[in-house]
Amino acid sequence: RSTLFPYTTLFRSTKGEHHAHGDGGADVAALNGDRVTIDFEGKIDGVVFEGGVGTDVAVVLGEGRLLKDFESQVVGMQTGGAKSFELRFPDDYHGKEVAGKTATFEVKLKQVAEPKLPPVDADFAKMLGVADGNVETMRKEVRENLEREVKRRINAKVKDQIMQALIDNTQLVAPNSLVAIEVERMQASMRQELESRGVKSEAMPMDGAIFESAAQRRVKLGLILAEVVRANNLQAKPEQVRAMVDEQAQTYEAPEQVVKWYYQSPERLRDIESMVVEENV
Repeated sequence: RSTLFPYTTLFRSTKGEHHAHGDGGADVAALNGDRVTIDFEGKIDGVVFEGGVGTDVAVVLGEGRLLKDFESQVVGMQTGGAKSFELRFPDDYHGKEVAGKTATFEVKLKQVAEPKLPPVDADFAKMLGVADGNVETMRKEVRENLEREVKRRINAKVKDQIMQALIDNTQLVAPNSLVAIEVERMQASMRQELESRGVKSEAMPMDGAIFESAAQRRVKLGLILAEVVRANNLQAKPEQVRAMVDEQAQTYEAPEQVVKWYYQSPERLRDIESMVVEENV
């Protein structure tokens, strides 16, 4: 478990209590910043559209994960309350089948939790995995995690610039067959992501065109990188793989167990090897 602050501990379910907001009682309402759990069903011309149904969807109001006009309707609702409203999807909405259309939504608010920052004390340190509750040890771990995150983001930015430079300086047409395979992979990944958020996606039609550009870029990069690696002998070496695994493991409470976890799965090691190869490139 990462010792960075787990978001779930920073929200307190306030059902049955009475506070300024977010307690789910009859005299209060959800506000921006609250985490709400909702069920929703959307219809266009009286028919439920694919992807328009969600159960136990948790979202923090104001973060922008949902359409602004949708979130604005949830603000002010009370726990157990239900609401019906119309929403027009933007013309440039990524779901082409609903873009520019008006839907009627039925929403039920099932739970509200308001953010509450706990005191930074021994109990808080123990909650984050510091066994003896030493606050200074906790601060040290948080600082180390933040430093690793800074390094990761800088490297990611540099890598993106390099990858773009490789594409810009290489004349290459991505084979249609490979692009089609990549589109299918991206569609499957999107469905899995939606399901993890409580949105039903069985047999959800997704227009492959919205993934076309990103899929072409991935295919081109894959072909270019393969040639760069071959021409410059940049294959991942065992010691590089182990160093990368160790680095990944350091963000967890029991690094040695994480290292063992990686080496128990060839698939997980292949993911690490791909990361090493990109670093080499």
